[in-house]
Amino acid sequence: MPPAAGAPGVGQTSLVTGQRDTATAFDAEAVRARFPALAGGTAFFDGPGGSQTPTAVADAVRDAMLRPLSNRGNATAAARNAEAIVVECRAALADLLNADPDEVIFGRSMTALTFDLSRTLAAGWGPGDEVVVTRLDHDANVRPWVIAAAAAGATVRWVDFDPDTSELPVAAVAAQLTDRTRLVAVTAASNLIGTMPDVRGIAELTRAAGALLYVDGVHYTAHGVVDVRELGADFYACSPYKFLGPHCGVVAGRADVLAELRPAKLLPSPDRVPERFELGTLPYEVMAGATAAVDFLAGMTGAAGSRRERLVASLGALETHEDALRQRIESGLRALAGVRIHSTASRRTPTLLVTFEGRDAAEISAVLAEHDVNAPAGSFYAYEAARLLGLGDAGGLRIGLAPYNTAADVDRLLRVLGDALR
Repeated sequence: MPPAAGAPGVGQTSLVTGQRDTATAFDAEAVRARFPALAGGTAFFDGPGGSQTPTAVADAVRDAMLRPLSNRGNATAAARNAEAIVVECRAALADLLNADPDEVIFGRSMTALTFDLSRTLAAGWGPGDEVVVTRLDHDANVRPWVIAAAAAGATVRWVDFDPDTSELPVAAVAAQLTDRTRLVAVTAASNLIGTMPDVRGIAELTRAAGALLYVDGVHYTAHGVVDVRELGADFYACSPYKFLGPHCGVVAGRADVLAELRPAKLLPSPDRVPERFELGTLPYEVMAGATAAVDFLAGMTGAAGSRRERLVASLGALETHEDALRQRIESGLRALAGVRIHSTASRRTPTLLVTFEGRDAAEISAVLAEHDVNAPAGSFYAYEAARLLGLGDAGGLRIGLAPYNTAADVDRLLRVLGDALR
């Protein structure tokens, strides 16, 4: 993890401030100025459900749609524009994830891509084969595998996390692995309670068992430096709308694994990787927005170097900033009577799930909304996790941070929350 201050970026022009910056310190106020949605005065703590959009991303979507555009090719300016958008998007997402551009699959959503890949992978499964899923995961990395396993006659093996500590031990995953394991699905960070399991440790055990590892990185990608090679993931899924981009999904798959898979597709559709996994014409304007989101992330601190190097510095600084705010929230919550924090893992994102003695989380969320503080209540599709915590499908109040949150936002949240609980 790079230090928050990073190395000097002499002569770099920040994509956040639009000015030449000379350091990689994280300036949340400069970041905030690029988000029109913040002008209304709302404090947004709902980033885990989808972030607000900076002007640069909206402009990229608009510009793509207003330029000449057609199906990809080289014969016309419109065709070349489409081709350039796709090439640039794959390169940007590859830099974000430390993957190869040819390993980047683009789709409507992470959920849709995971369903598609689960059906493709399950075509090679049969009775006696096993799939491992965890109760820490969002249902998008649970149900597609459960459904695919049932269709193939394969067995699903479940891994529980510890509801008291929020931890998902590597040993718990190891206990479910056998020589019949075909795939392990695990989150890089829980979208409900923020827990970040030891994915690298799980990957090593999965590889030793001869199985594939599918990592849900939707929540984690918004909060830290991603390196799919270092993680050991065979597939890593994420959603640009969680990190300032438009609504869409991305999967980075290991090149040799993708080369062996034969998904169902239309006869005239390209058979090369990654196009064979992308159904129909790609949404060029959305891909342009995704590229702009990655460039925005890389430019948040004015660090120097390649885009990958700038992303590492910028996201490292962001992680330091968000972690400080998380600690500020936790300290304030502990001072309030009747509040229980369910997010207690040793490694976690700046995402807290909270419940209240004698009060319904949805009621508290509504009170916060009346004061223009957005912190939603629910289980947020992490049904298995909420149930294991004893909260049922109602879940709790989720407080999640994004790059545009500040200490002033946090103090406002705690003040309104304190008033609501009195």
